[in-house]
Amino acid sequence: VWLPLLINLVVYSLGFWLAGHYFGAAMDWLLPGWLDWLRWLLWPIFAVALVAIGFFTFTVVANLIGSPFYGALSAKVSSLDGAAPPPPTSIGSVRDALAALALEMNRLGYLGLRALPILVMFPIPGINLVAAVLWMVFGAWSMALEYLSYPLDGVGLKFAAQKEFLRGRRGEVLVFGALVMAGLTLPLFNILVPPAAVAGATLYCRARKLALTAG
Repeated sequence: VWLPLLINLVVYSLGFWLAGHYFGAAMDWLLPGWLDWLRWLLWPIFAVALVAIGFFTFTVVANLIGSPFYGALSAKVSSLDGAAPPPPTSIGSVRDALAALALEMNRLGYLGLRALPILVMFPIPGINLVAAVLWMVFGAWSMALEYLSYPLDGVGLKFAAQKEFLRGRRGEVLVFGALVMAGLTLPLFNILVPPAAVAGATLYCRARKLALTAG
């Protein structure tokens, strides 16, 4: 739980510090002395923009950083819930980390391609009302697919099989995804949501006996 959180905080802290440093350097270079008063206007705008960027990118970055760890977290939660513990050599290897990153990129590509048609609908008057509803439903499905994939990966279900598996339980998984999505909108609290969602997804799978063998 803590290692991906710490890595994420270090990455964002370093990114914000570098952005602030180079933004200040750019203003020193671009603004003549008689326009120094503009700094008081530009710094708040820059800070708001930086917070907005952090808010909208946090989930994607957190999942990319956490993906090599979340499979191990899911296995640990399963073992605490009574499942057989995973082999110690299966957690933390470079090969497993690269495989987890590849799966995460595959999920992001799948979701990104399906998000585009909805985004295109937003500028169209009238249709944008439907787009807002579709976007919320799509967001809930995305969160469900993201976090429920870790316990299902752990029992050998491939991505295509996971989608079919979850479609048969669409109502329940959409509620789960909507709760995760709501938690991710809360500043600071959202830092704890990804690992909690992995643990919750694992317990859900075990409670619903979804942790079946592949096939």
